[in-house]
Amino acid sequence: MTLHKKEKIIKNEFNILKNWEEKYEYLIDLGKKLSNKSLEFRSEDKLIHGCQSRVWLDAQLNGSRIFFEADSDALLPKGMAALMIRVYSGLFPFEIISSNTNFIYEIGFQTFLSPIRANGMFLFYKKIKFYAIAFNAKISVSLNGRI
Repeated sequence: MTLHKKEKIIKNEFNILKNWEEKYEYLIDLGKKLSNKSLEFRSEDKLIHGCQSRVWLDAQLNGSRIFFEADSDALLPKGMAALMIRVYSGLFPFEIISSNTNFIYEIGFQTFLSPIRANGMFLFYKKIKFYAIAFNAKISVSLNGRI
């Protein structure tokens, strides 16, 4: 599924929710469903610095797509991480590199999340983009070696 389709589905889901309490509940439910195959990635180098809670993000390149795993020690950030993984996991690095955060604004996170939590979303996004840039470079080097 394309990034645009994923963002559209999530925007529609949030538009159905009537108030910020329902949005919080939805995020917490997403966090509870977050599947962590292994928590071994809970290391200092996977920690997203600047978040109010401890949030970890790991990425693996499978073929030419990036797949993410995340965890947090708090329910709401875990739900926010689950949402971001749902959007960006399984995409090609170039899709993430060329993406923006408009859907976050369109959902209205900056209006119902505290400024610190909203900032955490953008830090999470920056880390996702960092992984995409690194993996894109790795793919480019690999392809150049075959030419």
